[in-house]
Amino acid sequence: MADPAVRMATRARGHRAAEPFGDRSGTRHPLVAAAMVLPLATLLVIVFDGWEAVVTQASSVAGKLGR
Repeated sequence: MADPAVRMATRARGHRAAEPFGDRSGTRHPLVAAAMVLPLATLLVIVFDGWEAVVTQASSVAGKLGR
């Protein structure tokens, strides 16, 4: 385990610890984000039979985006 003083000094210099799910800038490519979300979303739609809710939300988001 690293010494707490060393960790604080490292962060004070502007370095961050490596993040397990993303790059250092905190951004993620939209296709990677979609690939992470779609399997769970599909499972939830199947389990809870929520297709109508998905369509309603998608059309609402599309309306907000102007499409």
